[in-house]
Amino acid sequence: MVVPKIAPSLLSGDFAILASECQRMVDLGADYIHMDVMDGHFVPNLTIGAPVIKSLRPHTKAFLDCHLMVSHPEQWVEDFAKAGADMFTFHYEATDDSLALIKKIHELGMKAGIAIKPKTPVDAIMPLVSHVDMVLVMTVEPGFGGQKFMADCMPKVTTLRKAFPELDIEVDGGLDLTNIDQAAEAGANVIVAGTSIFKAPSPGEVIAAFKKSIQTCNSA
Repeated sequence: MVVPKIAPSLLSGDFAILASECQRMVDLGADYIHMDVMDGHFVPNLTIGAPVIKSLRPHTKAFLDCHLMVSHPEQWVEDFAKAGADMFTFHYEATDDSLALIKKIHELGMKAGIAIKPKTPVDAIMPLVSHVDMVLVMTVEPGFGGQKFMADCMPKVTTLRKAFPELDIEVDGGLDLTNIDQAAEAGANVIVAGTSIFKAPSPGEVIAAFKKSIQTCNSA
């Protein structure tokens, strides 16, 4: 049985008080804190980098789930390891040698995740899955928050879950209370959500509802 893990995306939090936002989410039941790293090249938006992770690390024991939407992710592995990242998730589309990158991530003491965009077929990464700790299936085009959930990405999740029953499968993009059951039924157990958690009247209730959906679908 896979374990539900909820990862609020700090991209929707208050950047003036990131440490407090991390602690607030953990206190409300979050398992990971999702850090969206964008370089303005691989995706059009520009967000945070290793210096922010480094500044945040002394103020939180939270698991920092770093999603690098960047070109040439190899050049940032050492910086993120030194900064204190727990998970380094790179995009399959951004590197020419995924296996070498996975090896480097592990050697530096981080967990390794591999992400795919909505248009990338899941078959492209199947030979790599046994080498990583998590697969991230994007359910929006990476680069901006607040986009609509793409349900047509769910067959990828189903394929992964059938082939790898114990794998951590993360979904990211447009997740909320209207579609969490679709993601959970497909087999996702790590849920990234920004707007639907941070902007909710009761973020803790949303986190709890996400977990309940995953648990219910897993026990069905």
